[in-house]
Amino acid sequence: MKPTFAVLCVTAAMYIGCAGGAGNEAAKPTAAPDSRSNTADGLFRVAQPWTKDVSGAAKSDRSDAIIATLAQLGGWGNDNALQTDFSIPIFYADGRTPRMALVGTDDYCYGGTDCDGVPAQMPVPADANIEGSADLSCDPSGNTDGQGDCHLLVAERDEQKLYEIYQGNQTGDSITANGFFVWDLNKAYPDNLRGDQCTSADAAGFPMAALMPTADEVASGAVNHALRFILPNDRMKAEAYVHPATHAGGPESTEADAPPYGVRFRLKPDFDESGYTEPQKVILSALKRHGMLLSDGGEIALTFADDRTSTAKWAELGIDEQTFSGIGVDQFEVVELGDEIALTYDCVRNP
Repeated sequence: MKPTFAVLCVTAAMYIGCAGGAGNEAAKPTAAPDSRSNTADGLFRVAQPWTKDVSGAAKSDRSDAIIATLAQLGGWGNDNALQTDFSIPIFYADGRTPRMALVGTDDYCYGGTDCDGVPAQMPVPADANIEGSADLSCDPSGNTDGQGDCHLLVAERDEQKLYEIYQGNQTGDSITANGFFVWDLNKAYPDNLRGDQCTSADAAGFPMAALMPTADEVASGAVNHALRFILPNDRMKAEAYVHPATHAGGPESTEADAPPYGVRFRLKPDFDESGYTEPQKVILSALKRHGMLLSDGGEIALTFADDRTSTAKWAELGIDEQTFSGIGVDQFEVVELGDEIALTYDCVRNP
């Protein structure tokens, strides 16, 4: 079988998963109230599979078995703590933001059709940085602290596009990337998103930025989308995924009821929120209403956006790495589990 984009992505991301200063003086990454918190469905402008309200959805008849199997396999990563990672920023751009050339590596997309075409142009705010780096340089050969992932996520408000890069690194006046993915913020994506067997900057095929809550969203009082969560590879079902995922990275478990990529966990409706503050309850409400989608492999379960591009700050909201770490696997249930799809890596892109 040919090398696959997301399998290598997950291998490089063994600790926090495949998650995430060039340009001139124009647009700095500032708070983006009109691109996130004032829309009904989060970053995207129309309803999406990840914005569905599943609070009234039936519990899957496989839920108890999947939850029990995950608990048996060790639960969440990082010593079974529902810990949160804040290392990936989402940058915001508009028509004034300088563009940079984007070129592919010699093994761009590992020869697959999953990625968008290069060379291309993308907006890069003046003080943007790639995940794991202070600027736009990043060593994709690293395998700790996200360095090997080297993500760059930019939402362009005028074009209504989301640009996501995997393994990016500035070379001269250009950014070289191993994967480049452009999402249309006005498009209602089907349950198989960009196409079955197709990955993205996230191994499951999701738009990463769409699943990462921002501090501004929480400050506004609502997170109107499912959250991104990841698990160690040995706790996810091998060679399979379920919609709305369209791909799987390197899952290894041979247990029949191990959670597959794309599974949606919903916080139980009777979960006791009394010990949490109002901002913290915004996250709990999102987990009850929209759930969280299994998106990648790694140790730190939840991914929230870095607050450097937000007006609100996580510390001010009383949310840190350990805020939700006491919530066990047994406090969740599985909903909307469709048929498992055998992983082939043969990406067929939707029009």
